[in-house]
Amino acid sequence: MIEPETEDLSPAVEEAARELQAAAHDARVAFDCIELDDLDRAHTNAITARAAADAAVTALQAALKDAGGAGGVTPARAP
Repeated sequence: MIEPETEDLSPAVEEAARELQAAAHDARVAFDCIELDDLDRAHTNAITARAAADAAVTALQAALKDAGGAGGVTPARAP
């Protein structure tokens, strides 16, 4: 796995990057499980991929709040 350079990033953005990497991995595993006709495991990995993606959104919202202060940009909510 390629590690991004994170020395200039806030801890919240670093966490978002880690969560997105985890989400991508779980999505790939889910896809492979579908090809192997292991739908229960595919379902489990799809759920964990979604949870990791949601965690990344939360971390990015925190980073935006920290960067923007009280008058910052309000991120759009995911459906």
